[in-house]
Amino acid sequence: MQMTALRLRELLHRVNRANAGLPGPKRICPQPCPAIVTPAMNLTEIYLIALTIIFAVPWLVWRVLRTDYWAPLVVVQIVGGILLGPGVLGALFPDYYAFVFKPDVIIALNGVAWWAVMLFVWIAGIELDLSQAWKHRRETGLTAGLALGMPLLAGTIAAGVILQFPGWRGAQGQYWQALLGIGMACAVTALPILVLLMEKLEILRAAIGQRILRYASLDDIAIWGVLALILLDWERIGRQAMFLVGFTLAALAVRWLMARLSEADRWPVGLIWLAVCGLAGDWSGLHFMVGAFLAGVVLDAKWFGHEAMDRFRNVVLLTVMPVFFLSTGLRTQWEGGGLAVFAVAALLLAAAVGGKLLGVHIAGRLLGWSRTEASLIGWLLQTKALIMIIFANILLDKGVITPTTFTALLLMAVGSTMLTTPLATPLIAKLGERVKAEA
Repeated sequence: MQMTALRLRELLHRVNRANAGLPGPKRICPQPCPAIVTPAMNLTEIYLIALTIIFAVPWLVWRVLRTDYWAPLVVVQIVGGILLGPGVLGALFPDYYAFVFKPDVIIALNGVAWWAVMLFVWIAGIELDLSQAWKHRRETGLTAGLALGMPLLAGTIAAGVILQFPGWRGAQGQYWQALLGIGMACAVTALPILVLLMEKLEILRAAIGQRILRYASLDDIAIWGVLALILLDWERIGRQAMFLVGFTLAALAVRWLMARLSEADRWPVGLIWLAVCGLAGDWSGLHFMVGAFLAGVVLDAKWFGHEAMDRFRNVVLLTVMPVFFLSTGLRTQWEGGGLAVFAVAALLLAAAVGGKLLGVHIAGRLLGWSRTEASLIGWLLQTKALIMIIFANILLDKGVITPTTFTALLLMAVGSTMLTTPLATPLIAKLGERVKAEA
């Protein structure tokens, strides 16, 4: 008995030492002790960690550093997406990056990002007021044409230089598609971000602000039209023709229905219409964002109310678009181009800004504007931000450009947007009462 008791005490002693993590014989406990071993985090918890980082980091930087003058929150969020991507966070802390942004988390985030950008593009389409553009068609057409054509020409020349070297044209893109796509990226004006910037500058409701919106609206239509041309797939041209015919007929029916619905019912019907158009656009071989933009273009902002549209746009920007910025950051690639990425971004920025300012100054000379007024309009119209990033995302999705080219275009878009407020503010002050008198 005494021998049995001694052996039992020895056995218990060994088990306790093993379960406590102390040196000793191999653990004989068949299952890990819950009090000692921490269970692994599940997918939901890691997803929420990723969301916390996505929303907290850019906002804290924007608020603490007070960057609003030269970098609005949306720009900080875009830069934050780049920094949280594989090129920066993934390079500095690969284990942490692999833990938080694992493939399952990325898939979940991408679903939110797709819907977010569809909503954003849909709003941009709704906000186009083509009736005012038609009313002032000579001035609007001349200015919009030159403001789009000159940077497109400059960007195409820059693209011709870039595409002489390997690694900038996508595997699925033909030379003319990459050339025109990069050139058009330099000509883009980000209409929704332009609205936000002009609100901050307090000129949105002034006549000059409304004129700028007209010019940007026509350019927006042209940008998406050129994108549709770039994405034409001759093997699927039948589907695309069916889409355009079907969309035209469906748009007439939706407009008839919207005019007869209450405002409360227009929002859910509009969102259903958005989802259907996105599906049809993607099925046709264009892109779901082309369908989303067209879904908005055929709707009138007055059906939803301008104040309600402003609130909805701000909610989308605040609640879901940061997820899109992160997914954009995850596409940045530095390894392929190295320092050449920054050189190409600088070349594209010079082509985009220089071309836009030159085009607007030519229009101003023909229409009798002062140089200060032309400069103000040019600097505001050259802001790129989200629409250019969305445009470049589509080119990347379709294999027209490479991830390295996308990174250069992304840097160009960020740079152009950060230039806008610091350079437009003194011009508004110089115009003084003339800006206010037009309100």
